[in-house]
Amino acid sequence: MLQPVPVEKLPVSRGRSGCPINMTVQLLGDRWSLIVLRDIMFGGLTHFRELLNASMEGIASNILANRLAKLVEAGLLTRDDDPSHRQKVAYHLTEAAVQLVPLMAQLGAWGARWLDTAPELTVRAELLAAGGPVMWDRFMAELRATHLTGAPAPTDGVLAELTAAYEEAAAREDLIL
Repeated sequence: MLQPVPVEKLPVSRGRSGCPINMTVQLLGDRWSLIVLRDIMFGGLTHFRELLNASMEGIASNILANRLAKLVEAGLLTRDDDPSHRQKVAYHLTEAAVQLVPLMAQLGAWGARWLDTAPELTVRAELLAAGGPVMWDRFMAELRATHLTGAPAPTDGVLAELTAAYEEAAAREDLIL
């Protein structure tokens, strides 16, 4: 059964200062942590092999294993036995990770505005930015249901809407190329 991490604060040491920006950057500011969370959050990927094979950025298996362990230890992911296969585990977002949706939306919107991004990947960021806090709250509720209680992903939810927009944009890009 999926369980949220039962702590008020994440089990992360204070480091040199107690500055919340510094501590967040220390936790999430490496090359891969946000990408792994992105792939779980927006890709619906929960298994090591899925995360490894679907990585557009080409994460190495040892780096992925390291980041997954780091995110579990920090309380952003849980590592649960997969009932479908005794040697598989599934990674699920915790409440703390679900609450990163507004940050991810803002990072995506900033990147879409200021960087030369791929149109098919930008469409999700634009939809999330346009949807604002109302869409973010709906998406977070969806992620809570899926990751914290084990409910299946809804076929008509925010993730389905973002995925459909991505697939449509990717099909248009294929036609152009």
